[in-house]
Amino acid sequence: MRSSSSSSQAPSRYNRFSGLVAETIEETASAPERASRPAPCFCEQYVRVTEGAALTAARWLGRADQEAAERDAAEAMRAVLDDFPIRGRIVIGPADEDSPLRAGEDVGAGGEAVDLALDPLEGRGVVARGGNGAMAMVAVGEPGSLLKLPDMYVRKMAVGPRARGSIDLLKPVGDNVHAIAEAFGRRPNDITTIVLDRPRHHDLIEEIRASGARIKLIQDGTVTASISAAIRGTNDHLAVGIGGTRQAVMSAAALRCLGGEVQAQLWPTSRQEIEQAREAGIEDETRVFTTEELAPGEVIVAATGVSNGDLLRGVRFLADSARTHSLVMCTRCNWVRFIDGIHFFARDRREEVRLLGY
Repeated sequence: MRSSSSSSQAPSRYNRFSGLVAETIEETASAPERASRPAPCFCEQYVRVTEGAALTAARWLGRADQEAAERDAAEAMRAVLDDFPIRGRIVIGPADEDSPLRAGEDVGAGGEAVDLALDPLEGRGVVARGGNGAMAMVAVGEPGSLLKLPDMYVRKMAVGPRARGSIDLLKPVGDNVHAIAEAFGRRPNDITTIVLDRPRHHDLIEEIRASGARIKLIQDGTVTASISAAIRGTNDHLAVGIGGTRQAVMSAAALRCLGGEVQAQLWPTSRQEIEQAREAGIEDETRVFTTEELAPGEVIVAATGVSNGDLLRGVRFLADSARTHSLVMCTRCNWVRFIDGIHFFARDRREEVRLLGY
């Protein structure tokens, strides 16, 4: 019995020892693989940045003070960014030189190096008037990736994945409407275009009407319009018009994530602006920039609704909490996520967590 027990245990010990050696070799072999793996992506965490700005800006809804709304939203966004685990460089920020988010500022508590394009309140006039569709937004790119354009007007056109490759900014808008309609398998009068309601767009609006397409005029929020044109369910198909360079780059980052397309062309209004473009390295001011040129590489985009819109619901304040609705997109993770968040103002809660829609 003893001999039998001894002979049966020996192979068992050998097998266990062999297994341990094999595991050690496998772990050693996989160590370089682990070292070469990219760092985890923190794209979902960026929603904290836009939530902070949106919760603050929403307090100013309808109070006719767009400067105060944007200032408070910028301060709230900066406070979150200062504790964020990044080494961030703001390359695109609010036009106000006194803003805590002005271009050139360094933010973050240390970590991955990134470039930031920030809009603490997209549609500040909308908030001042108590209107729809305002949001807080951040775009994140690799260092040196987000295109730095001089601060001037650009002519821009944006569509979603279905119409990608069908548009041409240099062609008449009527031709583009017909091309988009063909891409969707519809008639031109089924296509909805989004245009900023400004005097400079008078001729553009007349051209769109002549093409048969429908028009949705907006007061602010050209980035929101570009995203809306790239998401099914909004019944928007084309965002077109003249806006700012900051909005063009942020729109391109968003549509990189959504599979859409942006085309943009500088629209200088003076000789000085032409010189500014050349100082920025743009010799041909008539050049049309593509989506990949405006926002190349891996990008992250996060946005949180401030007031209700077709894309995102606005902040809803309850007795001791607030509810936010956000969108997070990432080319590296290859996902688009809508996030419904509840923010409690005190640990001693008097309210239950509510299901969406209640």
